[in-house]
Amino acid sequence: MKILKIQTLRGPNYWSIQRHQLVVVRLDLEDFQLQRASFYQNLCKVLPSLAGKEIAYRADVSDNDFLAEIVKDIALAMQGYVSMKVEFGAVKPTVENNIYQIVFEYQTEEAGRYAARAAVRICTSILETGTYATHELQEDLKDLRDIRLDGQLGPSTESIVAEAKARNIPWLELGSRAMIQLGYGVHQSRIQATLSNKTGILAVELACDKEGTKSILRASGIPVPRGTTIRSPKYLEDAIAEVGGFPIVIKPLSGNHGRGITIDVRTLNEAMDAFDMAQEVSEEVIIERFHTGRDHRVLVINGKFVAVAERVPANVTGDGVSTISQLIEITNQDPRRGDGHDNVLTRIEIDRTSIDILARQGFTLDSVPPKGQICYLKATANLSTGGVSVDRTDEIHPENVWLAERVARIIGLDIAGIDVVTEDISKPVRETDGAIVEVNAAPGFRMHTAPSIGKPRNVAAPVIEMLFPAGAPIRVPIVAITGTNGKTTTTRLIAHIFKQTGKRVGYTTTDGIYIGECLVEKGDTTGPYSAQVILRDPTVEVAILETARGGILRSGLGFEGCDVGVVMNVAADHLGIGDIDTIEDLARLKSVVVKTALPSGYAILNADDPLVVAMAKEVKSKIAYFSMDANNPLITSHIAEGGLAAVYEDGFLTILKGDWKLRIEEAVNVPLTLGGRAAFNIQNALAASLAAFSQDVQIEQIRQGLATFIASSEQTPGRMNLFDLGKYHALVDYAHNPAGFKAIAEFIQKWEGEAIGVIGAPGDRRDEDIIELGQLAAEMFSRIFIKEDKDLRGREPRVVADLLRQGVESVNGNIPCITILDEAEALTAALDSAPQSSLVVVFPDKVDLAIAIIESRKSKLSS
Repeated sequence: MKILKIQTLRGPNYWSIQRHQLVVVRLDLEDFQLQRASFYQNLCKVLPSLAGKEIAYRADVSDNDFLAEIVKDIALAMQGYVSMKVEFGAVKPTVENNIYQIVFEYQTEEAGRYAARAAVRICTSILETGTYATHELQEDLKDLRDIRLDGQLGPSTESIVAEAKARNIPWLELGSRAMIQLGYGVHQSRIQATLSNKTGILAVELACDKEGTKSILRASGIPVPRGTTIRSPKYLEDAIAEVGGFPIVIKPLSGNHGRGITIDVRTLNEAMDAFDMAQEVSEEVIIERFHTGRDHRVLVINGKFVAVAERVPANVTGDGVSTISQLIEITNQDPRRGDGHDNVLTRIEIDRTSIDILARQGFTLDSVPPKGQICYLKATANLSTGGVSVDRTDEIHPENVWLAERVARIIGLDIAGIDVVTEDISKPVRETDGAIVEVNAAPGFRMHTAPSIGKPRNVAAPVIEMLFPAGAPIRVPIVAITGTNGKTTTTRLIAHIFKQTGKRVGYTTTDGIYIGECLVEKGDTTGPYSAQVILRDPTVEVAILETARGGILRSGLGFEGCDVGVVMNVAADHLGIGDIDTIEDLARLKSVVVKTALPSGYAILNADDPLVVAMAKEVKSKIAYFSMDANNPLITSHIAEGGLAAVYEDGFLTILKGDWKLRIEEAVNVPLTLGGRAAFNIQNALAASLAAFSQDVQIEQIRQGLATFIASSEQTPGRMNLFDLGKYHALVDYAHNPAGFKAIAEFIQKWEGEAIGVIGAPGDRRDEDIIELGQLAAEMFSRIFIKEDKDLRGREPRVVADLLRQGVESVNGNIPCITILDEAEALTAALDSAPQSSLVVVFPDKVDLAIAIIESRKSKLSS
């Protein structure tokens, strides 16, 4: 077996609209010897979870299908063994012998890719040797666990993201400083763990300054421990006296997660050791009075109390038989404990502080404590050091709630974790000699969402409600356009129409990413990366996204759902690439866009294209149709049922809705249609008008957009750019498939002079597709210049040109047909030979180059 390609999908895709995280493996099974029964028996010895699934591997399937299914199931099982629950998988043979596409779900991208490689290794080993070494399997599982830990979101972030998902709020990882974006465009918010874009920098700085925090709270009448800050141990005795003597707490000024803290210090020697440990974390060290009592974390979000948890330091309870070391080992075997923040509880690790704390209690690691004796192992109750949490939300006294909310407001934090030491949280702190010992920015949520004891609290909901108050928008309108031909022009036209509303429009096309009037990035930008550039931008108010087949195949869509999905048409193009072998495969691929249209939105479909019409059966949104035929039966029935449509009727672009009709504009007055002669651009204008109208753009704004959008090299480079060169005209269009050639042929039929063609074809098309382009050119032009693209896409020089010539000559061997491989030279020769009133049609590879050559000639005419 050999993996030919591994791809990871991250959005709605060809295989599934709901499951966005998929690995796609292109696998060559090669030649193999298979004894199915013994192979399966050996497989189950290695991976027992696959036992009992014989029914899934039917006897009537081929050995190839059987092995492909096995690889898929191993990849799923490997992830399941390390607590990554995944279920979805699919297998599809390709048109090439022994080559399969194997698809399966992942939780962490790198883990999914690793599982694919491991599945092939395991399957190959069992085929060749009958087994897979135990140590290799264990190493694979260890690697997968490590990848999972490295790749997963932290528990606090995960809880907020999960709440966002439950409310259909889209989210994106921003790829820097663990920041997460919630929502799209101008309506976005951001979080970093439990810091939000509403968190003030002054409040965070104050919370990080423990002494400054206490000073402000003390001045506001809040009970806080007496304390002071020193830099040298020579001031230690004076500092102890200043805070009122022993017992004291010694902690680093800028520490976190309990690092460097020692509590209940009762002697000067202990204080000296504690000072040294604190100074390993921070140069400045806090000396403060130690308040006896239990440690509580009170969570306040947006000024309101949300939850409180008592935190108990890591400890073990004696059984009268086991040593403390053995008790720790037993405790760590609890399946709820893991490394770091991975599980509900964290494994207990022994350090110098643990030894000191045990010694203070009269124990060592080898001691056997009496049955029922609690032995504390850490100075602080942080969950990250093995502590446990007990939910006390229903027990907190109202006065303590008021106190915590007041503290959060005084410090200025939108999300605050307030540490309260008190013997009983159900009594006012002032009555228990308790104190506010610390205020934390970015407090962890794990103790509340998954307490060791007590009721879990949904503390993420108040965060989402703070960031997105009831009724607040969470996303910008998204219009996604796909199809074989016309999508770039339609995308640009829709963006231009939306600009008439005064909103800032971000859009992606085959020539670049644009925000407003500015080009962000030049190039073919029709994939998920480009879409997310728009959706991440905090100034964008409307997103118009050209969505091409390649991006959907490589990575899936860059968004979870759109408000409007437009499919222009489906025609033969790029067939045989990416295992999209038939026009039906292509239609299914392009249907991904409209399948993601939100129920409140629209799928806008070409009523004149049967493959597009068929997509209506699978969409969840409302449907609107456009057609060049006002009498199209589908349009008639759709309108009769109260539906929305756009048609070309009596020379007008017209919107139909139930019983009423809105004339937008006469086609001859729409510059894009070149006086009504470019029928395919009339169709593009219908789709664009309908997309805008469905989003409540006013008819007058649509009319204004159509009137001011010109098919020029500036607004639509390479899309029906017509140049007047005096005695003749030149037309530049990026048509590169049969449907595109036919659309230009319709325009040429209305031209009164001779038509000359400069033709080429992408090298990654099938031979028959390239020959067909030559055949169509023979029917369109009286003279033909054949050139080749600079990027031959795997072909040898002249091969594409010869296939085009073969097509031309199969239709008409008498047409003058000249091969000039260099595109610039071919175009120059065609222009030099153009007679009076003729039209030179160029299908360029490099649009900018072709336009520059023509513009140069045009400028010479005017000089």
